[in-house]
Amino acid sequence: MSVHEQQAPTHLSNEGARFIGRFEGFRSHLYNDAAGHCTIGYGHLVHLGNCNGSEPVEFRHGITEQQAEELLRRDAQTAADAVTRSVHVRLNQQQFDALVSFVYNLGAGAFESSTLLRDINAHDLAAVPGQLEEWVHAGEQVLAGLVTRRRAEARLFTTGHYN
Repeated sequence: MSVHEQQAPTHLSNEGARFIGRFEGFRSHLYNDAAGHCTIGYGHLVHLGNCNGSEPVEFRHGITEQQAEELLRRDAQTAADAVTRSVHVRLNQQQFDALVSFVYNLGAGAFESSTLLRDINAHDLAAVPGQLEEWVHAGEQVLAGLVTRRRAEARLFTTGHYN
């Protein structure tokens, strides 16, 4: 198979998983994320709203880093499926990983109705960094961590550099 015949990516790469993990950070016990949702591991959403004691027993006493990595991979595949389903232009692995990171963090619904996706599907890839960098709010607040993450996603999308 020549370079021009290679399949478009449909799965997050190992480098992409590490990229997401660096931004999410590992937490072995349940916590409320910046938006106030019950979360564990590398940003695995347990349920909407604060942790309240109704969480599945498998999470109540914490999880290992290996379990968190498995949850990240599973959640990332859901995000990857959303990117694959929604993006109608050919992406390289780094562009795909950047978008999977974005969808992992934000959710498929917001991505699927975004100007970002419309720009991508219109082949306006130069607009992607600016569009990514618009998504830095949790509620009404700009979060410094989201500013950093969106800049890194934009850099990954445009340059292919994971650092």
